[in-house]
This record gives sequence, structure tokens and C-alpha cells, in this order.
Amino acid sequence: MEKRQMASIGSFCLNEECEDYNKKDCGNIVKYGKTGKGSQRYQCKTCKKVFTENKGTMFYRTRHTRDEIIECMQLVGDRNSLAAIHRIKGIKEETVTKWLERAADHVEQFEEYLIREYKITRVQIDALWTFVGHKGEKGGIQKKTHMEHFGV
Repeated sequence: MEKRQMASIGSFCLNEECEDYNKKDCGNIVKYGKTGKGSQRYQCKTCKKVFTENKGTMFYRTRHTRDEIIECMQLVGDRNSLAAIHRIKGIKEETVTKWLERAADHVEQFEEYLIREYKITRVQIDALWTFVGHKGEKGGIQKKTHMEHFGV
């Protein structure tokens, strides 16, 4: 069975009207400077369209840096409330909610990719997320906390 790899942004054209659309490593994509926030820009020599490295990700067209978004997602993962994140980071609750919705959309795309390309079943995906949810511990058994009595 042929092992497939995901292509990175900047190795193919994202313009559906381009004749080199989705053709990997044709030599038609060149680096085209950086955005004000430091994201790499690319240009297709065939169709002259310009796109950034964030296109197609949850970070595309956001006003905050990737690090800020990831940090807020970590705070959500640590069960902080949206109000607490607003107090800590100064980012509006509505903004964090939009990021969560975007992240959920990309999880669905990832699952569809696994089912389509690797023929993974829904049961296997559920097992994967259970494994991730338990932070990789075998059998999904949570770590036992040792409670010691005072004076022992």
C-alpha cells in the first residue's frame, strides 16, 4: 500500500481556476515576501495569485498571532472559562468562541481525511480521540492519585 503524505502550503497552487491547481512541486510556487505579522506569502507563477501559509488553517485571516490563539486553546483545554481567558489574556469571549468553532471545523476535515485516505473506520477514530482525551495512557485508565494521610 502506497503511503501518502500531506502536502504543505507553498508546494502547490490553491487557486481552483489555475491549470496547476493541486499539482504538487511543479516549480510554479515562489516565496513572495511576508505579511505584517510575519506569515510567509507565496505566488503562483502560472496564475499570479498570492496566498499565505495560513490559508486553509484555523489561523487564516485572524488578527491575533498563532501563539496567542494556541495559548487560548490551551487555557480552554485546562478548563478555564471564557471570562477567565478574557481577564488573563484580554481577548474577547466572542473571539475565543469563534476560534473554537474554527478548530471544530478543522477536526471534522481531519477526520474526513483519515476516513477517505487511510480507510479508518469511525470506531477507530473514536478510539483515537479517547486515547488523546486520556493523554495517551493505555486502556484509558486515568492516573491514580495517591492520597496520603497526615502524619504517615
